Amino acid sequence: MEQNQIEILAVEGEEAFWDDRPDLLAGLRGTPPRVPAYLGYDAVGSHLFESITELPSYYLTRVEHGLLQRHAEEIAGLIGCGRIAELGSGSAKKTRVLLAACVQRRATTYLPIDVSREMLATSARELTTELPGLRVQGLWGRYEAGLAHLPDDEPEPVVVAILGSNLGNTTFEERDALLSKIADTLRPGDGFLVSADLQKPAEVFEACYNDPLDRSAFARFRLNHLTHLNRRFGANFALEYFYPRAHYDSATTTVQAHLHATEDQTVALRELDLELVLRRGDSLNVGLAYKFHRPQFVADVSARGFELSAQWIDAVWQYGIFLFVRSD
Repeated sequence: MEQNQIEILAVEGEEAFWDDRPDLLAGLRGTPPRVPAYLGYDAVGSHLFESITELPSYYLTRVEHGLLQRHAEEIAGLIGCGRIAELGSGSAKKTRVLLAACVQRRATTYLPIDVSREMLATSARELTTELPGLRVQGLWGRYEAGLAHLPDDEPEPVVVAILGSNLGNTTFEERDALLSKIADTLRPGDGFLVSADLQKPAEVFEACYNDPLDRSAFARFRLNHLTHLNRRFGANFALEYFYPRAHYDSATTTVQAHLHATEDQTVALRELDLELVLRRGDSLNVGLAYKFHRPQFVADVSARGFELSAQWIDAVWQYGIFLFVRSD
């Protein structure tokens, strides 16, 4: 691949991942019903999420960007900068600082993995324009498909990155499977760069994951999940009969994002042959964010054959970036 060349590869057979009916049905039949998180990141949802990162109350992006600005050169020196694959890359705004430090050292190949083809193409154009020496091969699909596509015959070590605290946006079972998949994909000496939001008082999380009074970024993003279901699966969700609210569940150390029904209703999803009966006050789960206890987080990752190489933690916001190395 020539310098600055951009390539976008579909790694799940075009848009097949949008039509994962068993995954969707399993979620919708749960209590409460749950919409898989990736369905929120179509082209519209991806742009709506970018507006969330600009909210003054949403500290995650701001704090992570600050950590990367302060430590990008050190991180670049540790990871080698040959190949960097990022799961859930989005606009790559959170990764740009690190990539800039990498191309100062050597030519770097960036392999962003995302479910929005439009976002992959846009970020690739912007990055290669701004950063001479960067090559981008976008992998269009879900995390597991992207990891499976990473070439294993390259002599160059690879670093898999999950930034934006995206690892926390999974259930325990999903997180366990994803960490195992990453461990199986990487070879000894490869790296795993991951950010994690650490435990804090509930009021900090609830201020972060709900709209300020004069904004609607979270509301529009969460309601877009229903718009997506209406469009792709013939559903008849009426958006005006739902209101969004996130709360922190201390028992599970998880922020739960829900859409609450404002009245009794029956929703038909014709292409899934499914009806949802919702009473006033019932809710749909459209997102979760697990908050980590640092020692347990390090132990869980290390148990999969990784060694902690370095960590950078914001002392005020208790948000960290961790570098692990595959050890066996």
